[in-house]
Amino acid sequence: MVRIALSTLRARAGGAVGTFVALLLGSVVVTACGILMESGLRSAVPPERYAAADVVVAGRQQVGTADRDGGRERTRGTPAEQTLVERVPVPSGLAERVAAVDGVARVTPDIGVTVQVVGRDGNPLPGVNGAPVTGHNWSGTGLGPYRLTAGRPPGGDREVVLDARLADRAGVAVGGTVELMTGSAPRSFEVSGVAALEGVPSPRRSALFFTDALAERLAARDGGADALGVRAAPGTEAGQLARAVGDALGEPGLVVVSGEDRGRAEFPDVVATGSRLVLLSSALSGTAVPVTVFVVASTLSLAMAHRRRETALLRAVGATPRQIRRMVVAEALAAAIPAGLLGWPLGVAVAGWMGDRMADFGYVPVDFRPVIGPLPALAAALVVALTAYTAALVAARRTTRIRPVEALGEAAAEPAALGRGRAFTGAALVVAVAAVFGAGLSQGGDFAAQAALANSLVLLVVITGAVLGPLPARLSIRILGPLLRLSRVTGHLAAANGAARPRRLAGAVVPLVLAVSFGCTVVVAETTAQRTAQDQLRAGLVADHVLTAAAGVAPQVVAEVRGLEQVRAATGVVRSTAVVAGGDGLLVPLSAQGVDPASLSATIDLRTRAGRLEHVAGDTVAISAVAASRLGLGVGDTARLRLGDGTPLTPRVVAVYERGAGFADLTFDHDLLLAHTTARLDQSVLVRAAPGARDLAPALAELAGRHPGTVVRDRLAEGAHTAQQKGNAWVNHLGAGMVVAYAGVTVVNAQAMNTAARRREFALLRLAGTTPAQVMRMVGWESLAVVLSGVGIGTLAAVPASALVALALTGSPWPAVPGMAYLGIAGGTAALAAVGALVPARLLLRTRPVEAMGSRE
Repeated sequence: MVRIALSTLRARAGGAVGTFVALLLGSVVVTACGILMESGLRSAVPPERYAAADVVVAGRQQVGTADRDGGRERTRGTPAEQTLVERVPVPSGLAERVAAVDGVARVTPDIGVTVQVVGRDGNPLPGVNGAPVTGHNWSGTGLGPYRLTAGRPPGGDREVVLDARLADRAGVAVGGTVELMTGSAPRSFEVSGVAALEGVPSPRRSALFFTDALAERLAARDGGADALGVRAAPGTEAGQLARAVGDALGEPGLVVVSGEDRGRAEFPDVVATGSRLVLLSSALSGTAVPVTVFVVASTLSLAMAHRRRETALLRAVGATPRQIRRMVVAEALAAAIPAGLLGWPLGVAVAGWMGDRMADFGYVPVDFRPVIGPLPALAAALVVALTAYTAALVAARRTTRIRPVEALGEAAAEPAALGRGRAFTGAALVVAVAAVFGAGLSQGGDFAAQAALANSLVLLVVITGAVLGPLPARLSIRILGPLLRLSRVTGHLAAANGAARPRRLAGAVVPLVLAVSFGCTVVVAETTAQRTAQDQLRAGLVADHVLTAAAGVAPQVVAEVRGLEQVRAATGVVRSTAVVAGGDGLLVPLSAQGVDPASLSATIDLRTRAGRLEHVAGDTVAISAVAASRLGLGVGDTARLRLGDGTPLTPRVVAVYERGAGFADLTFDHDLLLAHTTARLDQSVLVRAAPGARDLAPALAELAGRHPGTVVRDRLAEGAHTAQQKGNAWVNHLGAGMVVAYAGVTVVNAQAMNTAARRREFALLRLAGTTPAQVMRMVGWESLAVVLSGVGIGTLAAVPASALVALALTGSPWPAVPGMAYLGIAGGTAALAAVGALVPARLLLRTRPVEAMGSRE
């Protein structure tokens, strides 16, 4: 049967090419996802400032699922781990305990301070790779291979040592002065020396060094350090020492690392990147594999449907069902092997492109480079082979279950009705769709339930459409019949063909429904979320002016703003992310903002639903209605959360507000949240003018001029924080685009294979007097029917899930529909459907009718 399979591939190249393209796309996606996952799991960079330390003690940047054990909170590592966005500090007091461990020669704390270097143009210099410049204690240079290339160490509070690249960018040398901002205003420092990292030609971060005493005062962390660097005594192995230090500390919130893992301790963004990539690749793979199976199975099923006569003849001459299955499996694997091999280099290219785009949106660092290893290639080949094998068995199942005589009879005409099992399954799915939609409508303002039901609903609708495909196809032909019959000859033929072969029509319509419904649901959900955030921001931001800076605004600026006569109220806004434990114990990352409750009502209207926002203090929190629904919290309840630097907190909920999408899900006291951020800077300052004030802008502009990098913007400029939302939207659109691309491949395959199987039909029409132009017009009318049916049904299929998403986000069933995006999805897939039919038809018409009648189908 393998020889017959190879002969069949040569004779029916169209079906083989369609299967190959579907498998190739699957191999490319799985390879790219595998590379991203491996990059996340193996995300590491060589240590730079910590390269001379044998062991590094740092804060654990991830927390696991929270639960209760004897009334005491603990964590356990699970796939649901969440990454902390702020650097977790290490108590400097632990240095004495570490120094007492056998084999430790010296322990050095590394204390980091966010610093802005003012360039010659009066604006802050950006750091390397977009990261802020950090200042450190001079003794911390002992943790890395630093060497003074000029000058001497800092000797007082007005002296600083710059790294070589930073000094070059700032245009200063030893003995010169540099303006540094460690607070609200720049201060002049004398450059006492220039240091370079030996063996590191391009450091990932820019650094400068103060005296130890000044670095500790500027950090103001109450004895906290970024990390502890440990030098081993001669003859002590680093890995063994790391285990000994870990056992001596016994702190679950700390990590003790050696070797290449020191880079993860030095650069927390690497840890965050790894977590994001693992989640992203898992989500994309979870979509890619089922869709690949669906696409390949539909392609093979369509190919088998076109070969009923051939399969029936094989059965009639003695071929067993097992032999038929072996033949179909051999054909599928013959396409899977080259697809898996070719998918590797293409997947590498796609992974690189995805990395560049993610860097553009800040999803990964700009210097991110994918890890290229052999495991993704092996995984892709295995997935493609298993997919082809499974899809082939599914495609051959129906043909091999019937007797040879029945198979010959079925080859003459397409079955008109659905099978009993398929009809029963479709009816059950229709009931399930109605039940899920009804449950979503009955949830009221329960965001978590409505969002979960919306995700389930779109999948159920697509599956229902695939199972009952011939029924909506037949209905659409009845509806479109009058339109098609406007053309007396070719339109009538197109309507008759669609009515006579609804399964063939459904084979092209169902992928269109998948593309339009899934793509529209994802895009509409993102658009609705963004519009909701913008509307809430526009309505809730009642401040007259906003002060912002690219690197952040020093908290001292707020006091200066409040000192202006024309200012009624001003509040600094600090942002971070907190990790909150839900009712099921799973940790949920939520956006957080810190504001001054006394000035909150004059600058932001969060629209309180319950409680009082004025009661927000150190041991309390206000929460958005969406987050409250998701976590099952209300006024008076106690939340279990960790702030951005891992500090546990159990605040009482004092208010629930509605405008969380435009601002943040959690609202804390400003000073509380600020103390648990790495930069200790505000994102912005909101200013409300006093009643009767003429024009506050000039006074604010003069004040901003005293703080390099600070600018005064209008009241809508606070929307700049939506960059993260755009990044998340891009990730979701990537998943939707993958499904649309798959569906597009299926549409082209279905149309091309359907058209290629009509060789004799076209020849018979031409022998009866139909011209090639009339045949092409008939195919054009049929393509129009496919496009209108697929786009129409797909649009209707997207409505229920989109309505539930809108209800969850806005309380209204009317989502925000992006016209251009909808036209792009619908028009793109429609164009593929038309090309997939018209191009093969044009090629078939080049063959003379007599030759076509004598050829095999």
